[in-house]
Amino acid sequence: MGYLQDRIDDHSSQGRKGLILLLDPDKLEGTFFEERMEFAREFADIILLGGSLTQKELNTAQIEKIREKTGLRVVIFPANSMHINPAADGILFLSLLSGRNPDFLIGQHVTAAPFLKRSNLEVLPTSYLLIGTGRQTTAEYISHTSPIPANKPDIAAATALAGEYQGKRMTYLDAGSGADGPVPGEMISAVRQNTSLPLIVGGGIRDADSAEHILESGADFIVIGNLMEEDPTAGVEIGLMVKGYSLSS
Repeated sequence: MGYLQDRIDDHSSQGRKGLILLLDPDKLEGTFFEERMEFAREFADIILLGGSLTQKELNTAQIEKIREKTGLRVVIFPANSMHINPAADGILFLSLLSGRNPDFLIGQHVTAAPFLKRSNLEVLPTSYLLIGTGRQTTAEYISHTSPIPANKPDIAAATALAGEYQGKRMTYLDAGSGADGPVPGEMISAVRQNTSLPLIVGGGIRDADSAEHILESGADFIVIGNLMEEDPTAGVEIGLMVKGYSLSS
């Protein structure tokens, strides 16, 4: 395994909790960029770069500057097979198992695989499950798929288990950008009880209490992104909570 996968596995096996900061490369300019870098240095374990509607090519200079400013590994969160840059440290090789669109189950992967083979990127095979919590999210619209309903934890658990049996190395439950609320604790617990892989949970997390509930339900990492635009104070509170949670456990 590579550095990133080993670190994620060790984090999970030791029962520690972590925070992943998701950055939209279309919105990293000026003061906003510096504020995100300061937050990442203080609270983040990993940087995800990308998103469902990333419109710019991933920029080598931007990736290098993020790494320089934070000292963290930069992992691509791809919208499609074109969102690849070998200057990053790794890439989430996402299989959208919650949907039935073949393009996001295998199509984009076939297109990307030869390029990834030639790159030095660490490839992180990931079961990606969209969870429906109300309004339609960008990820649902772009992927032309339906999410797993938030009140169906058994489906989420079975889907995550199928991903583990397929050889995925981690599970990512995502309520999506613009979600009405986070992934329910009952669903996180069901996935945790039925799988052994590191569990990442993101989308709709807007306060420290919700984030703490997600960690207590079994998540190893939480992901925040848009919150840092909408309410950076809440982001800092979440960062402090995650730090304190790991120290007290």
